[in-house]
Amino acid sequence: MARVLIIGAGGVGTVVAKKVAMNHEVFTDIMLASRTKSKCDKIAKEIEETLGGVKIQTASVDADKVPELCTLFRSFKPDLVINVALPYQDLTIMDACLECGVNYLDTANYEPLDEAKYQYSWQWAYRERFEKAGLTAILGCGFDPGVTSVFTAYAAKHHFDEIHYLDIVDCNGGDHHKAFATNFNPEINIREITQKGKYYLNGVWIETEPQEIHRPLHYPGIGVRESYLLYHEELESLVLNFPSIKRARFWMTFGEEYLTHLRVIQNIGMGSIEPINYNGMEIVPIQFLKAVLPNPQDLGSNYTGETSIGCRIRGVKDGKEHTYYIWNNCSHQAAFRETGMQGVSYTTGVPATVGALMFARGLWNKPGVHNVEEFDPDPFLEEVAKQGLPWHEHLDVDIEFEA
Repeated sequence: MARVLIIGAGGVGTVVAKKVAMNHEVFTDIMLASRTKSKCDKIAKEIEETLGGVKIQTASVDADKVPELCTLFRSFKPDLVINVALPYQDLTIMDACLECGVNYLDTANYEPLDEAKYQYSWQWAYRERFEKAGLTAILGCGFDPGVTSVFTAYAAKHHFDEIHYLDIVDCNGGDHHKAFATNFNPEINIREITQKGKYYLNGVWIETEPQEIHRPLHYPGIGVRESYLLYHEELESLVLNFPSIKRARFWMTFGEEYLTHLRVIQNIGMGSIEPINYNGMEIVPIQFLKAVLPNPQDLGSNYTGETSIGCRIRGVKDGKEHTYYIWNNCSHQAAFRETGMQGVSYTTGVPATVGALMFARGLWNKPGVHNVEEFDPDPFLEEVAKQGLPWHEHLDVDIEFEA
């Protein structure tokens, strides 16, 4: 039995709220909070209409303000906070958790508002304080980061003595039928894609220009898609927790039309995070762009196709080299039918719910600050398949990454 507070009422927050409510035998008391309470009320009403007797409390909170968070925490008394707000707000929510004695889970690592920089050091600095407080903080429990990290831990536990080469591959083979739209918060999405790429090789981080390295890769059920090397946060924790890794890379697919729009946005300065003066007002171009682009929450109804995300691994078991490919495909239409959200929100929200289940059942409950690959992968992967994200594995197949 657990009392859970969800912070964030966007696409991912919607999925988390609905999936948590579907597991109300574990999550006996549920609250959904965001800056805009009306968004929470709308989601809560949908849940009540769908699930009958399941009720969700709602609240307004500014996640940038520790005192506001603490007032809410002390009133609701959650056992666990699921943070699906903005990555800029991770530290204030962690501060409030420490002050009020609440456990913590998120899906994306902290980044400062004024710099596109993904780095776990800010959150890892909380380790000793959470440990001394007897509180658990679970970091990066979405899909990537999240399930991909658990896939890696599962491979290390069951198939390899040493993992040497890791490639995380992320394909959205869907079509939202918009000229240009992002599948999650446009501000975060564009910052992520336009920063320089980076990969790990023999103990050194190699930096690349944005979209400099790319190649066609085959994705099950989708086909061949051009895939671009970029930096993603789980690489940082995985090479630390699996020190036998010699090379770790992250690949994501983008259509040519998407990249053309992205280049135009950059060239005209609309992707900038630097404030400018406009008619006596200070605005941030990328935040204005976010306001005029389609809302990711509204993409689901016309979304077709599916995502395919997984890990392609080479390593050694009993002195012999092996390859391993583990992945999930998620249908945008199936995700929408179940939760009213598209597949990208679904693939983040379901693992966050499963991570919360792991905590509530005492399976992922260890004082300190931990990335998901530090826990037992088996019960998580068993549960994530039951909750809507079945996974598949192939051992000793051509995984396309000999170079």
